[in-house]
Amino acid sequence: MQIENIIFWAGYIALWAAVVRYDIHMFQHNSYRVERYARWWRGGCNIFRPIVIAAFVIIMPFLKEWMTVATAVMMFSLAWDEFRTTYKKPLVYTMRVWRLIATAALLTMAIIAAAIYFIPAYAPEIALGILVLPVVMLAANFVNKPLEAAISRWYYNDAKRILRSMPDLKIIGVTGSFGKTSTKHYLYRILSEKYNVLMTPGNFNTTLGVIRTVREHLKPHHQVFIVEMGAKQTGDIKEICDLVHPTIGIVTAVGEMHLETFHSVENVRRTKFELIDALPEDGLAVVNMDSEHISAKPIDHHARLIGYGVKHHEADYRAVNIRYTPAETTFDINFRGDLREGYTTHLAGRGNILNLLAAVAVADHLKVSEAQQKRAMRQIEQIEHRLTVKRTAGGVTIIDDAYNSNPTGAKMALEVLHHFTRPAGARRIVVTPGFVELGVRQAELNRELGRDIAAACDIAIVVNRTNREAIAAGLKDAEFPEGQTILADSFAEASAMLAQQLRAGDVVLYENDLPDSFK
Repeated sequence: MQIENIIFWAGYIALWAAVVRYDIHMFQHNSYRVERYARWWRGGCNIFRPIVIAAFVIIMPFLKEWMTVATAVMMFSLAWDEFRTTYKKPLVYTMRVWRLIATAALLTMAIIAAAIYFIPAYAPEIALGILVLPVVMLAANFVNKPLEAAISRWYYNDAKRILRSMPDLKIIGVTGSFGKTSTKHYLYRILSEKYNVLMTPGNFNTTLGVIRTVREHLKPHHQVFIVEMGAKQTGDIKEICDLVHPTIGIVTAVGEMHLETFHSVENVRRTKFELIDALPEDGLAVVNMDSEHISAKPIDHHARLIGYGVKHHEADYRAVNIRYTPAETTFDINFRGDLREGYTTHLAGRGNILNLLAAVAVADHLKVSEAQQKRAMRQIEQIEHRLTVKRTAGGVTIIDDAYNSNPTGAKMALEVLHHFTRPAGARRIVVTPGFVELGVRQAELNRELGRDIAAACDIAIVVNRTNREAIAAGLKDAEFPEGQTILADSFAEASAMLAQQLRAGDVVLYENDLPDSFK
């Protein structure tokens, strides 16, 4: 084999590894569901790779041999660019991922071997063509599907066995369009004053994540298991409930999220309330009455119902006398006319108070004393990227709400920004790319975000091109000065622009960060 061919195939192997890694990463990011992955491929993937590769596939037959080396250099360059890219949610190298990689490698070798045998003159073009579309990875997933189904069934049954062996375990489900992760953490901290508690870690809020938590972390000494339940389509919550059978359920909010898959807020509501439907008659349902899509219609339930809120006057648990300072938040709780005074937290914003109220309602039900609740609440730390308040050495306050990805949560964050104490002359600055996965309402809701930003801040930095026009239109609707709007193509560029603007006393809100699949 000539040296240029060796170099070509070395470059191909490097690029193949990078492409497969990226495709599997996005497949994992889409919960290994082909329909979600296909949707991402149509609308969110990086189109640079297939365009470049396709161009080389077309022109290679017309190139001289020495250009083969140039092709290899291009492949090494693309591979290097992918491997050095850092993602917010990195690929987790599970056994399933390694099985996909192995099968994809075998399929690729089989295709190329067949091409070399039957049409050797076009083998390089066929090799490159394989990289244009994620067909190999999808084929690998198809081949592995029976094996993965069998493994999943075994894991599922094993998790069921473990749960059956702990009949006294109190299982609490937490779901909602937003606020569920924070509520899970706050509840964990408060209940830990009295019980040995396990919660699903990180974003292990799918059926597979719950199964893994049960099998790897649930032990006989645990008394309470808090299960965060996420959903991107109807039936997702029910699937988790059928596994764990919760006796207490919390619905933190119903809002406009994942409308590309849910299609309507009513479908979102129906899915979140799959948790309430799964509760036994002696169970407890705890719901946020401030969420208009919860309180707007009667709740059909058979379990005991507890409502909480800040604004809703008929809520069983209602936060009153709320006082914000830069260091802490204090409030009282009106429980059906009984005033409980002196709750203090380092957390900021109405959203966090609502999450704490949900935790208090469950804590009361499980007989955690008021003194224990208050002690735990004072010690609760802010969760990274969820309305986290930090102060820099230069006197700038950062409100990090980068994890939030819904319009209602954004309104609450902007409310915090608007009322944040700051010195005279200091500016309020918002950095945001807007929101995605909102279906036909995406442009409308991002335009509304622009109007809300105009009412709350002095400078708006709009990141990424995805929602730029819609947010800019909302800012214009509110007559926000054009000179106070800054456009950036990435968060790196936004950070550089922001650094030039900042001065002591400024307050900066980072609102949402688009998933990697939308970069």
